[in-house]
Amino acid sequence: TSGEVEIYTPGRIVEAARKALGGIIELDPASSGVANRTVMALKIFTKDNDGLSMEWRAETVWMNHPFSRKENSTWINKLIREFLRGNVGSACCITFASTSEGWFRPLMEFPQCFLSPRTNYVLPDGTVYRGVTKGSVVTYMGRDLDKFKEAFAGMGKVKV
Repeated sequence: TSGEVEIYTPGRIVEAARKALGGIIELDPASSGVANRTVMALKIFTKDNDGLSMEWRAETVWMNHPFSRKENSTWINKLIREFLRGNVGSACCITFASTSEGWFRPLMEFPQCFLSPRTNYVLPDGTVYRGVTKGSVVTYMGRDLDKFKEAFAGMGKVKV
């Protein structure tokens, strides 16, 4: 809700996602060169080539989309659509745990890890963004639920 979209996921969460996805992140559809230093996706889409307009064809996807009231539902719906079409084999997506919001409700159909303590994201200059007002959750879409639960054990409450 701050309007700040260039905030990056801490490395420990990306590492857990990488483990849940089998060790490799093929695609980050909402990325930047700075973010990809941590994510290390084989392919990224940036604001310059607009991941929302692209077809996502990848076995594994990590997504930390630009959080905003205006764009949350667009990114979440795109991820779910690509997964259900079979274009994405498995995915992990981090969002705020906004359980009362309409854009969040479709994610509740999938396994999730409600992260604890509250996630402090990373700014482009490498400093930690403090003052996050909401908790975060990682949602998993895929077939290896045991791998997801194992990767995120100890990082929060896993709901299946």
